[in-house]
Amino acid sequence: MLRRLSLALAVAAASNGLAWADTAPLTAKTDLVSVYQEAVRNNADLAAARADYEATKEIVPQARSGLLPQINGGANLTDTRTDVETSVGDPSLSRSGTVYQATLSQPIFRADRWFQLKAAKEVDEQAALQLSATEQNLILQSAQTYFAVLRAQDTLASTKAEEAAFKRQLDQANERFDVGLSDKTDVLEAQAGYDTARANRILAQRAVDDAFQALTTLTNRDYNALEGIKHSLPVLAPSPNDAKAWVDTAAQQNLNLLASNHAVDAAEETLRQRKAGHAPTLDAVAQYQKGDNDALGFTNSDANPGVRYNGDVEQRSIGLQLNIPIYSGGLISSQAREAYARLNQSEQQRESLRRQVVQNTRDLHRAVNTDVETVSARKQSIISNQSALEATEVGYQVGTRNIVDVLDAQRQLYSSVRNYNDARYDYILDNLRLKQVAGTLSPADLEALARYLKPDYNPDRDFLPPDLTAASEAQIRNTRAQ
Repeated sequence: MLRRLSLALAVAAASNGLAWADTAPLTAKTDLVSVYQEAVRNNADLAAARADYEATKEIVPQARSGLLPQINGGANLTDTRTDVETSVGDPSLSRSGTVYQATLSQPIFRADRWFQLKAAKEVDEQAALQLSATEQNLILQSAQTYFAVLRAQDTLASTKAEEAAFKRQLDQANERFDVGLSDKTDVLEAQAGYDTARANRILAQRAVDDAFQALTTLTNRDYNALEGIKHSLPVLAPSPNDAKAWVDTAAQQNLNLLASNHAVDAAEETLRQRKAGHAPTLDAVAQYQKGDNDALGFTNSDANPGVRYNGDVEQRSIGLQLNIPIYSGGLISSQAREAYARLNQSEQQRESLRRQVVQNTRDLHRAVNTDVETVSARKQSIISNQSALEATEVGYQVGTRNIVDVLDAQRQLYSSVRNYNDARYDYILDNLRLKQVAGTLSPADLEALARYLKPDYNPDRDFLPPDLTAASEAQIRNTRAQ
């Protein structure tokens, strides 16, 4: 009876026949939503973005303060000694005094400060949207890091199965050589294939460890295992399947694009502020002073022989202060030219971002549609390669094929397995990227994916579609019937 190598047998060998295989069931598995929640709580980049926003939004009260009353208080202590040369000698006069004062200033017309406040509000709106974009990006980043682990685990599982298959082929080649059914070349070819598969498995194990480390960096938590994605996840075209509709949505909701609109508005208000530097300013000023009569200038002198000032003096004043800028060395004009250039810069940056958003939206829309077809084609490729491998093995047993053909067929089979799993994860992530660029990505998208997670997922068993063997056998029967 001919022995047929199927993926099911290879998986069983990978799980049970190799000393390095870890068959212990995975426990304490974490799901996608939990990883995202941990990232929200512990991600350092998000915390830094929030702190940056808290600092940036203070620009509004700082700008508003320039339009509100300003109250200053102070004191002045002086001690003056005067030497006077006269015909009768050089007498010295010494005077000292303390003055307390308070000044209230209320801007009445300050066009530059008004435009500065409007610019600050635009910057605040821009910063809020940029923070929202960072929070939205964390959703995608959580999914990317999570599925990077699953991808690496599935790749490891397929390389373990491939190693087991090549080990079995090596054992078979040795058996055939021992009984004289093949030469030493077959053994050497099988040994080379097994050694390569073993090296690939070692690299795949490192990729799993690296993926888990990236997850720890994202969330500041260590994980032992994750829930895997079911093969029953619907692979559907984007809805609506209209690139223009997605572009229109992105133009209205893309957070970075909305933030760039506020950046342009802020630059426009800053330009108005700089131009207003040529405008006059008007302030209401009230002042109160109390102090020694000498310190305030009320002195006893021969000029006023009938008036004598003794003790403290109080002085109150209120009035309007008008300032008309005439020439400031070209400073205001230079600042206006700088602001105009900055406005032009922000407009060009917005246009560049808009074009990039349009391109990314269309590219991702095409990518998702391509992924839908690719997943189906990759799955069929596994079935076809499995059938081809079994047929090649039969040919090898009867002498119409050599061991190189068998090894090549095995490589094609496991390459198609990895391509299939890559296509699945590409489909998931491209969907999320499309929603992000359109500005619609939310935690609800992760919750929708979490419904297709498998709590008892075992990569060594579940990296293959469950209906694969039946589909392969059906294809073989159809081929024979033809």
